[in-house]
Amino acid sequence: MKNTKKILPSVVASILMAGSAQAAISGDTVKLGYLADMSGTYRDLAGPNGLTAMEMAVADFGGKVNNAAIEVVSADDRNSPDVASSTVRRWVENDGVDMVGGLVASSVTIATTKILEENNKLGLISGSAASSITNEHCTPNHIQYVYDTYALSIGTPTAIVQEGGKSWYILTADYAFGHAMEADVTRVVEANGGKILGSIRHPFPTPDFSSFILQAQASGADVIALANAGADTTNAITTAAEFGITQSGQTIAGLVVFISDIHALGPQAAQGLQLTTGWYWDMNDETREWSDRFMEETGTRPTMVHAGIYSSTMQYLKAVEATGSDDSQTVRQHLIETPINDMFA
Repeated sequence: MKNTKKILPSVVASILMAGSAQAAISGDTVKLGYLADMSGTYRDLAGPNGLTAMEMAVADFGGKVNNAAIEVVSADDRNSPDVASSTVRRWVENDGVDMVGGLVASSVTIATTKILEENNKLGLISGSAASSITNEHCTPNHIQYVYDTYALSIGTPTAIVQEGGKSWYILTADYAFGHAMEADVTRVVEANGGKILGSIRHPFPTPDFSSFILQAQASGADVIALANAGADTTNAITTAAEFGITQSGQTIAGLVVFISDIHALGPQAAQGLQLTTGWYWDMNDETREWSDRFMEETGTRPTMVHAGIYSSTMQYLKAVEATGSDDSQTVRQHLIETPINDMFA
């Protein structure tokens, strides 16, 4: 176990609101929902392997909590707020789902957390990054568990500006996450004495980045920042490599990059890329041990989202066990007050 402990108030999505505790687990079953992009742009960073991570946590916990069975259901949100909203509404209003985990596309999360709040259910967000989820879209029924654009915008941009990368051009995915990342990166770059020369927004998702990369290259910026994720990031980096961007002296800054992206790119395309990550599988003995088990199940190394899904599920189940309740506010208050010391935190 690591000596460093983290406490959830640093990442909770909103102020704690009082709720009445239930005396017992409702329905004698704790039902977890896993909602994520299972087939599209974000498949590799979460996808089916995120479901495996949740199921590993349930198995490691023993399959029951306070003699109540633990059940997992899952769905592909197809990165659609409408699809996600209808799924979550059915889960919480008809199917008895207590907690929804995964949650990758920020637009999906913003839509579904409103439904969770209406029904007093809990969302543990491991994939969505928009800082607005913690700010203007906060609810008392969700926790942004792994990262946000505020945290990710500090590491890489600060380091690059301090190393001399003063002028920036931003390629932005045209939806909530991309907008939040662009705003946070702009703030950090300018606060450190850098300058944003321009930005361009691309559709989500985008298979061909040629025109966007050429515009960024023509800006003459020291740094081309990618305010996107998943396949959009790998497609943009591959295109940049084909156009010799780094060889000509410009730096590519990946603002949300996962180990799955690096594996997809290969060493040649990823050469010169600078990035920040919230978790790495080879960090210490504890992360390696868990990651080896994950790889046995999936054939791949876990991303920080996969690790966050496992950890958040495990901590949720521990909170249900400790409180004897699956009431969202009771569990959330326990999570906020309890130090976390596991393979993730």
